[in-house]
Amino acid sequence: MEISQEAKEIIENSSYQNELKKIIEYTNGQLKINSIELNAVQWTVLINHLKEMIDRKKEGGSIPDVDPTMFSEVSSNSLTIADNIVKNIGNLSEDEKYILSIHFEAAKTNN
Repeated sequence: MEISQEAKEIIENSSYQNELKKIIEYTNGQLKINSIELNAVQWTVLINHLKEMIDRKKEGGSIPDVDPTMFSEVSSNSLTIADNIVKNIGNLSEDEKYILSIHFEAAKTNN
């Protein structure tokens, strides 16, 4: 896992640092199991997204409703990884998994 200085700052400035670190480790484990590698820029964007998801969980925020048909070309594997992460964070809309899955689908082109 390659973490940029910018990603480290996102973690450091998070109001929920411990939870963010835990979900980053969980996510890294999910990616390893599925042989998906993210580059430093992808990790930075993903860490920022995970931070925002934890913020929404803690502060009661939500994302706008998502049309799942817009994600019909996302692999079931990427959706499963995203779903696992959303469930691990807890107390989030199921719509979160669709947006999150894009990170993993995009990273598949790295391999």
